[in-house]
Amino acid sequence: MAKAPKSSNGTTATIHEQKLTRGAGGELHQLAQKGQDLLTTAQGGPVSDDQNSLRIGPRGPSLLEDFHFREKIFHFDHERIPERVVHARGYGAHGFYENYGSLAKYTRADLFQRKGERTPAFVRFSTVAGSKGSADLARDVRGFAVKLYTKEGNWDLVGNNIPVFFIQDAIKFPDIIHAVKEEPDCAFPQAQSAHDSFWDFISLTPESMHMIMWVMSDRAIPRSFRFMEGFGVHTFRLVNAKGESTFVKFHWKPKLGLQSVMWNEAVKINGADPDFHRRDLWTAIQSGNFPEWELQIQLFDQEFADNFEFDVLDPTKLIPEEILAPVPVGRLVLDRMPDNFFAETEQVAFMTQNVPPGIDFSNDPLLQGRNFSYLDTQLKRLGSPNFTHLPINAPKCPFHHFQQDGHMAMRNPVGRANYQPNSFQEGPRESPDRGFTPFADVETGAKRRLRAESFADHYSQARQFFISQTPPEQHHIASALTFELSKVKTPVIRERMVSHLLNIEEGLADEVATGLGLKKIPKPADAAVPTRTDLDPSPALSILTKGPDRFEGRKLGILITNGTDAALLKALQGALTKQGATFELIAPNVGGIRASDGNLVAADQMIDGAPSVLYDAIALLPAHSAMESLLAEPTVRDFVADAFAHCKFIGYVAAAEPLFAKAGIAALDDGCIALARNKDISGFILHLSKLRLWSREPIVSMRD
Repeated sequence: MAKAPKSSNGTTATIHEQKLTRGAGGELHQLAQKGQDLLTTAQGGPVSDDQNSLRIGPRGPSLLEDFHFREKIFHFDHERIPERVVHARGYGAHGFYENYGSLAKYTRADLFQRKGERTPAFVRFSTVAGSKGSADLARDVRGFAVKLYTKEGNWDLVGNNIPVFFIQDAIKFPDIIHAVKEEPDCAFPQAQSAHDSFWDFISLTPESMHMIMWVMSDRAIPRSFRFMEGFGVHTFRLVNAKGESTFVKFHWKPKLGLQSVMWNEAVKINGADPDFHRRDLWTAIQSGNFPEWELQIQLFDQEFADNFEFDVLDPTKLIPEEILAPVPVGRLVLDRMPDNFFAETEQVAFMTQNVPPGIDFSNDPLLQGRNFSYLDTQLKRLGSPNFTHLPINAPKCPFHHFQQDGHMAMRNPVGRANYQPNSFQEGPRESPDRGFTPFADVETGAKRRLRAESFADHYSQARQFFISQTPPEQHHIASALTFELSKVKTPVIRERMVSHLLNIEEGLADEVATGLGLKKIPKPADAAVPTRTDLDPSPALSILTKGPDRFEGRKLGILITNGTDAALLKALQGALTKQGATFELIAPNVGGIRASDGNLVAADQMIDGAPSVLYDAIALLPAHSAMESLLAEPTVRDFVADAFAHCKFIGYVAAAEPLFAKAGIAALDDGCIALARNKDISGFILHLSKLRLWSREPIVSMRD
C-alpha cells in the first residue's frame, strides 16, 4: 500500500497542505475558494486536482482509473476535425440582412416580404487552395459564404468574390482542386497556383480561360474582406406565390468600395502579418466600424435567357451589369465576432441546397453537382449526420422532423410515433401550401453525357474582361501570368497557355511571351467558337474605374519620433477620424515618444514590426533631432521605399526629406504631399481618397 507523501518538515502532509504547496495548483485551489467557477469534467463532476495525473507514489506508474486525465487527453486528441478540402482557411462573423422592400412580385421567400425586416446572418470568408495554416494574401479566389437564418429555414448562399468559375460541370471539380493543391509527390507549393500541375490542367481546359483572367487580376489579392464583392456565381430562380419563376443572379456590393493590393505588397504582407485579413475584419468589428454590403440582384425572364449571347446556365459566364443592371434589395451588416472560432467559424456547415421556399435552382450543371456533394462534405468533416444540432448550423425558426439517433444526437423526436404517416395524431405534418415546392419546369431529352453547344465559347468573355480593365490593371494581369508561368518547369505548358492568350488578346499574349522569353510565338489554340470582338467593355468589371474615391475604412501609418510636432499630429489624427479612417502610430520603439509639447505619445507599433505594406498610405512626421538615427535604420528606408514603389500617397514634414533620398527616390511626385502647416492636412486627406497614384507605377517599374 502506498504511503502518504511527507511535508517539508518530514510529517505526513494532508491533502489541503499538498494543494497549497503545489505552485499553480495551490493558486487555482485558492481562487476556487474566492468564488471562481469550479472546474468540472465534461460530465459536470467537480475536479480536485488538474495539475497531476493519478499514479502510484510520486514517481510510480499512472493508473487506468484516472477518468479525468482520460477525458481530458481524449478530448485533446480529437480537437482537430478534418479541415475542409477547399476553403480551409476561413474567417467568419455574425450580422444581419435588412430588407429594403417587398419582393412578393418575384418570390414568396419570407425574408423578402417586408421592408426593414432583419434576418440573422453568419458570413464566412475564405481562400480556396491553401490549408488552414496558410497566409491570407495568397493569390486565390475568395469564398463569400452567407448563411441567413430565415423564418422558413436556413438559406446558404455559398458564393465567391468572383462571379464565374473554372469549370462548367461539377464532375471536373476534383480535377481542378487536385491540380491547384500542392503536388502529391513533393507536397508543395502551399496556397499557390504557380506550379506545373495547375497550369497543365488549365492549359488543357479552355473553359477556364475566363476565370483565369479574373484570378490573374487584382481581384485575387483583395486588400480586405471589407473591400471585395461577393457573387452567388450561379443562375438561381425566384418563385412567387403563383408558382411563377424569374431567373436571378445575386451580388454583394461592399459599401466601402473595391480595393486590392499589388503583388509585391501581397508577398510582403504575408511575411509581416499572415493574418492580415483576419486581423482587419476583427479590428473593424471590435471598434464598431461594421462592414456592410448591399445585396443587388439581376432579374431576367426566359425570353432574356433565350436571347442573351451566352448560356445563363454556364457558370463560366456572367451577364454584364451594363446589359442587365442589378437592383438593390437589401443590406448585409456584420456586427459581431464569434464567441469561439472553432465552435462557429470552423464548424459552420454551408450547403448550396439549403434554400427556403421561394428560392429555387436552375439547371446549371456545376450548381446541380454542388447540391449533391455538400451533404457528404459535412458528414465527413463534422463526423455525424447531426451536424445541424450544432448551434451555428441550427435553424433559428421552429423545426420538427422524425430524424433520430446517430452520433452526438442532442435531441430526438418525442412521443410514441417516430414515423409518418401514423394514426396516433403525433408528430409534424407536411404542408403543400407552406412547404418548398420546386418550379414545375418541363424537361425533355435523352440521357447522355453531353456538354451543351451553347457552352462552347471559352474566349469571348475572357477578352471582354481584359479590355474592361484600366491600363494598370491590364499590366497586373500580364505580370501575374508571366510570374505564374515562370514557375512552370515544363516549356510546352507555358507555350500552350500563350496559345490560349492569343485567342483572348494578342497584346496580352505578346507581353507574356516576351516576359517568359519564348523563342517562338505558338499558333493560337483551336477554338470551338471564334472569339467575339464586338463585345463592349464593361466598366463594372474594373476595380479602378469605379473606385471608392474616399479614404473611409482605410488605415494611415504615421511615423513619429521624439520631438514630433504635437499640434500637426493631433490635427492629422482628427482629420482621419472625421473621414471614418483609422491610423497607427509607428515609433522607433513601441514604448512611444515624447512629442514637441512634452507629452508622452504611446506607439501602436515599432518600426521594425510595421512595414508600410500594412497601410493604405503613410505620413512621415519625424523631428530633425531624430533624423540621424532614422537614416541609419534599414527598416525606415524600406518603409518609405515600399510605400513609394506601391504607388501610395505619402505625407511628410520637411525634416523627413532626407528619407526619400535614402530610399532611392530621386524626385518627388504629386503623390508626395508636404505637411508644413496644419492647413496642409485637408489637401493630404483629399489625395488619400484616390488610394493610389497609378501614374507612378510605370516610372517605378522603369527605375527598378
